[in-house]
Amino acid sequence: MKSNITMRDIAEKLGVSSVTVSKALNDKEGVSADLKLKIKKVAEEMGYRFNTVARAMKDGRSHNIGIIIPERFTGMTQSFYLNVYQSLSKSLEQKGYYGILHILSLNDEKSLVPPRIYLEQKVDGLIVLGQTNKAYIEMIQSVNIPVVFMDFYDEHTDMDSVTTDNFYGAYDLTNYLISKGHKEIAYVGNLYATSSIQDRFLGYYKSLLEHGLKRNDNYILNDRDEEGKYVDIELPDVIPSAFVCNCDQVARLLINKLIELGYQVPEDVSVVGFDNDVYATIGVPGLTTVAVDVEEMASIAVRFIDEKMKDFSKKFGRVQVKGRIIYRDSVSSPLTVSKKT
Repeated sequence: MKSNITMRDIAEKLGVSSVTVSKALNDKEGVSADLKLKIKKVAEEMGYRFNTVARAMKDGRSHNIGIIIPERFTGMTQSFYLNVYQSLSKSLEQKGYYGILHILSLNDEKSLVPPRIYLEQKVDGLIVLGQTNKAYIEMIQSVNIPVVFMDFYDEHTDMDSVTTDNFYGAYDLTNYLISKGHKEIAYVGNLYATSSIQDRFLGYYKSLLEHGLKRNDNYILNDRDEEGKYVDIELPDVIPSAFVCNCDQVARLLINKLIELGYQVPEDVSVVGFDNDVYATIGVPGLTTVAVDVEEMASIAVRFIDEKMKDFSKKFGRVQVKGRIIYRDSVSSPLTVSKKT
């Protein structure tokens, strides 16, 4: 295979002009959307790589996008955000950008320190993946480059954000548990931690209301502290027949705790998660959960940042991407569950 693929090589393969290829690869007008897609696909298959240095000299842009992830959402145990980051990187490359990862330390977040990649003008835009504190959100919104938020939103109505449909995902999960006969259902998650956890709780609560089930405050269980670190889940004296967990990792931690106490899942207690990440399948039983469409979320976020690069004044608001339930073996019809030991 030729090591240095040029636009002329792509043009000859497709039977079009080099000018057409150039316009397509640089998202210029004058080429239909279908032909642009075809040219980009062939360019990728042939191993074409943008000369980002030359492009930066020509248009004054780095063609780098910063992907900011708060420190508490990183590490070996945080597989969900790693998956989102990988999808973002692929989508950015397809648009001719490169993603530069910046881990936002807890200290920088509290001190409202902007990312170095922004201060040193190494990026043309920012995608913030994972919820930061309100003051940091306000600070980031004041920067003079495009910003898109992912996997959270807050009261600021002018922020452009892409999230999964947390509310209806948890609503559907709870409906499923109720359809199996469960009436005593707990929710596991710190309601003050993120907008995603709050929306999943509200979906759970809506399902209870619609089925005439009274909310039991003893069944609202905390899973993490104010800095996002997981804490030991304190179970109620009377174990409910089912648990709706705000994410798969918490669901897996809960299952392990229940097994240590002598309960079987799902024979004694049913457990559902959210995200469909690695924790959904690494243990027994496999978790019933909501699969988040990470690739679609990443694609939308990248499209937003790309369009904002062309028109800084563009606004998209809050966009939700629907997920779907993945049915596995962590749910069964309820039995009478005794007090914990």
